[in-house]
Amino acid sequence: MTPKTDILFGQSYYLRFDPKLWEMMQPYPPLGTMYAAAYLRDQGYSVRLFDAMLAKSTAEWKTQVEQHQPRYAVIYEDNFNYLSKMCLLNMREAALEMIEYAKTAGATVILCGSDVTDHPAIYLEGGADYVLQGEGEETLAELLAWLDGRLPDTKSIETIQGVTWPQENGTITHNLPRPNMRQIDHLPFPAWDLIDVPRYRQIWQEQHGYFSMNMVTTRGCPYHCNWCAKPIWGQRYAARSAENVATELAWLKETYAPDHIWFADDIMGLKPGWWQTFADQIEARNARTPFKCLSRADLIVRHPDNVDALARAGCQIVWLGAESGSQAILNAMEKGTSIEQIYDAAASLKAAGVGVAFFLQFGYPSETREDIEKTLQMIRDCQPNDVGMSVSYPLPGTKFYERVKLELGTQQNWADSADLAMMYRGPFTTAFYRQLHIVLHKEFRSRKGWQQLQKIWHTPWQWRPHHGRELLAITYRLATLPFARHQLNNLAQLPHEAPAALPHMSLAEAAEPTPQGSD
Repeated sequence: MTPKTDILFGQSYYLRFDPKLWEMMQPYPPLGTMYAAAYLRDQGYSVRLFDAMLAKSTAEWKTQVEQHQPRYAVIYEDNFNYLSKMCLLNMREAALEMIEYAKTAGATVILCGSDVTDHPAIYLEGGADYVLQGEGEETLAELLAWLDGRLPDTKSIETIQGVTWPQENGTITHNLPRPNMRQIDHLPFPAWDLIDVPRYRQIWQEQHGYFSMNMVTTRGCPYHCNWCAKPIWGQRYAARSAENVATELAWLKETYAPDHIWFADDIMGLKPGWWQTFADQIEARNARTPFKCLSRADLIVRHPDNVDALARAGCQIVWLGAESGSQAILNAMEKGTSIEQIYDAAASLKAAGVGVAFFLQFGYPSETREDIEKTLQMIRDCQPNDVGMSVSYPLPGTKFYERVKLELGTQQNWADSADLAMMYRGPFTTAFYRQLHIVLHKEFRSRKGWQQLQKIWHTPWQWRPHHGRELLAITYRLATLPFARHQLNNLAQLPHEAPAALPHMSLAEAAEPTPQGSD
């Protein structure tokens, strides 16, 4: 008989319930959940981890709960996954199902995550016993110690910072918030031994020809972009030392031999001198591994020494939060960067042999067609290696949300990451922005594909079947681009109706495979 487990950790981001990312198939395990599992294991608890990322449905969580009979079922979201911050409806529905299964099995159910912090009542009414607000490891450890009777008699549930809980009369009590950890080098490395690493390796190798793993070096972001929700760390920013990160990377390289690393930080290497020390430590440990990371254009421009250090450390590509090619929109967002900095950062990264990619955001209040065309022109001018597009997404706790909350309709979250629904009365309709996504990618992919083919155009012996397929795809995209633009222009003339709930995909429907399109 399998012995009972103290804690079964899980999270509710199921890749199968996000059709766009299921098609891309670039899965990473839940680092935030893995950190919490490692932390509580160090406190003496027996722990297991249910990884929803690759699961088919919530039924697999139910099976794990029934098999291990945990005293505590902790649905601890990966707070380093930006999609968890967006609080997708498919994942909220999954979490509520997971709560029900765990309660039926007799477990005490505890939740932690962005949506839980923003909307605790939804989950407490759904059957959760406790909700953790903000950063969760220390709060969870103290709550479990209290539940186990290991705290002094003078300690009560009301005194445990960071806990929200329901009283018997149905009212919800919010305890005082817990200060974030300032020093995080003491945290154990994520519990990779609880993850099916060979399965991740197989998927990456079969789909992309290499194996990528994820790491984080920081917690939080100190910048003030007024659309960015920060329910976990607020404006706080805590960074691991370069030595500590290099030690973990060397361990990952020795233990699992990844071909690539994704550093999932909001902002990596913000502290002066961090990148230079990191590059030195990587070289000293022979731990150089190609990686991608996120940064800001102003950091690249103001600290040019960082660019050489990035290249020396093994950086392949830096994703910049460019957002818009219009300075008026950047100013309205309180982004704190300039168009000139975006151009200069892209040029300096490329000159050092480091790729650059742009996150783009359309649909911010007051955006015009001229602003959109400026953004498209910025892409043509800078020629980034990749782009990602979204539309402005109002989340509680942001200035942007407060500005537009009276315009919100019945749908206040996307169902999945490809939704692109305008949830407030924005500059243009949802249909316009979905069509803009098509236009943007047709043009961008055509240009990038043609640039790749030009490199081998005069060496036909290097041509392979996939080059022919790419040439056909380029031809198709260019042939259909004028009509796609025509449709975009027509949609720009439509009045923007009040937002309403869009058709919502059930979890069963979301789990079905989606046909692959050309764009």
